[in-house]
Amino acid sequence: MLAQRTLKSITRAVGVGVHGGQRVELTLRPAAPDTGIVFRRIDLPVPVDIPVRAETVCDTRMATTISPGGDPGAPKVNTIEHLLSACAGLGLDNLIVDITAEEVPILDGSAASFVFLLQSAGIELQNAPKRFLRIVKPVEIREGEGRSLKWARLSPFNGYTLTFEIDFDHPAVNQTGQQVTFDMGSGFYKRDIARARTFGFTKDVELMRSRGLGLGGSMDNAIVVDDYRVLNAGGLRYDDEFVKHKILDAIGDLHVCGHPLLAAYTAFKSGHALNNKLMRAVLADRSAYEIVTFDDERDAPAGLAALAPAW
Repeated sequence: MLAQRTLKSITRAVGVGVHGGQRVELTLRPAAPDTGIVFRRIDLPVPVDIPVRAETVCDTRMATTISPGGDPGAPKVNTIEHLLSACAGLGLDNLIVDITAEEVPILDGSAASFVFLLQSAGIELQNAPKRFLRIVKPVEIREGEGRSLKWARLSPFNGYTLTFEIDFDHPAVNQTGQQVTFDMGSGFYKRDIARARTFGFTKDVELMRSRGLGLGGSMDNAIVVDDYRVLNAGGLRYDDEFVKHKILDAIGDLHVCGHPLLAAYTAFKSGHALNNKLMRAVLADRSAYEIVTFDDERDAPAGLAALAPAW
């Protein structure tokens, strides 16, 4: 049986939120089979549990934010996508995340620190079958026209691949790779995707901060780009780090469906909002997907049974 996975032990992290700038503590705990990933706001007088689901996403401006039932007036957890991306990359199904503020810490701006935390806690197989969401017919969301066109699509595929293309028309970005295809079954998520950092342009920083966003951002947790070049002293971690971070985000954004995907994701200039609309469109059409398990690991698509060592 291809089994569900949780942590072997508790692990913790402390950091700041990239937008609110608040200090925040995370405690990542093992969870029972079929729990999924649940955030718990333990800083509130009465702790509030917020399960990760497409319908609990209440805001997608600058990040993916969840609240109970997707109620925008309820307690929230912001910027969940990097941690969710790490969970998807390691094949982790069940996790309780205790959090002491409303924003997941940005750490180094990528998913690499979360991968390290999760793997340092150890990954344990559980006595329950892993449930995949398999796309059985194409679903696509398109917005805008001409230069403003953007789209995202999920198509049937016996595995899980992601193809993303960006188009920022910026000198520093144009010098890098603008399109990447990544196969989640390759086993190289940690090496090829997880270290890609979030990025921002200096021209946008003042506007963001006037709106109370980006208060915790710095060159320690983001790629910063002026009108012409990357300002970080160490440069880029990958030649195509910009588009790889968009794939990292998409992996996290799509993981709100509550299951690992069997699909081919293809996108042009997509973001948190369009990714969530795509996932909601899939879940709203019961003929677009099916939930599948594998009694024999050998029947699963290549690589998906071994996304992370289960030591």
